[in-house]
Amino acid sequence: MPIKLEITKTKVPVKVWSDEIESSALDQATNLADTMPIHSHMALMPDSHMGYLMPIGGVLPLVNAISVECVGVDIGCGMYAIRTDRTDIDINDLKAIYKLIRERIPVGFDHRKHAKGWEGFDRMPNLPILEQEKPSAFKQLGTLGGGNHFLEFQKGSDGFIWVMLHSGSRNFGFKTANYYADLCKKVRTDFFPMDSSLGHEYFDAMSFCLDFALENREIMMRDVEKSITEVINAKVMEQINIHHNYAAPEVHFGKSVIVHRKGATLATKDTIGIIPGSMGSNSYIVKGLGNPESFQSCSHGAGRRMSRSQAKREITKEMYLESLTSIGLEASEGEVRIDESVFAYKDISKVLENQSDLVEVLVKLTPYKLPAIKG
Repeated sequence: MPIKLEITKTKVPVKVWSDEIESSALDQATNLADTMPIHSHMALMPDSHMGYLMPIGGVLPLVNAISVECVGVDIGCGMYAIRTDRTDIDINDLKAIYKLIRERIPVGFDHRKHAKGWEGFDRMPNLPILEQEKPSAFKQLGTLGGGNHFLEFQKGSDGFIWVMLHSGSRNFGFKTANYYADLCKKVRTDFFPMDSSLGHEYFDAMSFCLDFALENREIMMRDVEKSITEVINAKVMEQINIHHNYAAPEVHFGKSVIVHRKGATLATKDTIGIIPGSMGSNSYIVKGLGNPESFQSCSHGAGRRMSRSQAKREITKEMYLESLTSIGLEASEGEVRIDESVFAYKDISKVLENQSDLVEVLVKLTPYKLPAIKG
């Protein structure tokens, strides 16, 4: 599918893969295209919507620069998916598994009662904000969080049961991002030069938060596997753990740049990725096609079409529950999360259609029997 829109009135073009994007998000993108040291162009994925400074679903290649707000406050937010060897799970067994998962994995603002060990802290950069947040970070490892973070069992088009979770670097990454965002405001800039002391410092802090986020998801998925094996005899046959909020040095169109993916997923050729839907919609395991025009990126999800406040005004509880029961879920088993309803997000099938030149779908995943666990 070709690019839907290309804005050329700016210093560098903005290439858009969406035919459903709000004007406020386009305004943010054109402002960045006129003010940031961008190489070649900026790309907006088909799930793009307004964020802070930069649209969620944006891909920004900066020359010798790194931007805190163009990574976002949930550094290293990402996805983890596992494929089991089971093709079905009895509903009562699944409820027992969910019960164990809820006992083991704190959600929302909850942290673990006891610190979780991780040797990664031995290689933590000696930076004030990381040292400050380290004591509480031990109890954040292996926690899901709230908002759009979730844990869901799914049935794949390949016939197997999958488990998918969405989470990031928790309050540890949030505090780190805000610390450096405040430093940006003090020096009145939207980015640090990469060859500056602050540029190096933020990059090191961000990189450590990425490792923390990977480990956070890893610990949770091990708890999921433990919960499954205590109830049924199942094995994990495949696993994928990826980020979609980060910046990385890469080469594009012949130049070394710092690519910022804020709500965007790496889609280099043959790279396996995860594109989740909203509550009650499908998710997808995909393979990257390595399209250079998107800086080898794709969407990170469906993308919001309503703010949380608008969703709570316009979507009724009945609409929400019907959206779950209509696909065979026992909606009474989950929390009512109207702001996470399928109606609050773009149509994930359309989002996939709009990036058919960015990824190939490998497995379609459908929510399985019970609603997602959310904070």
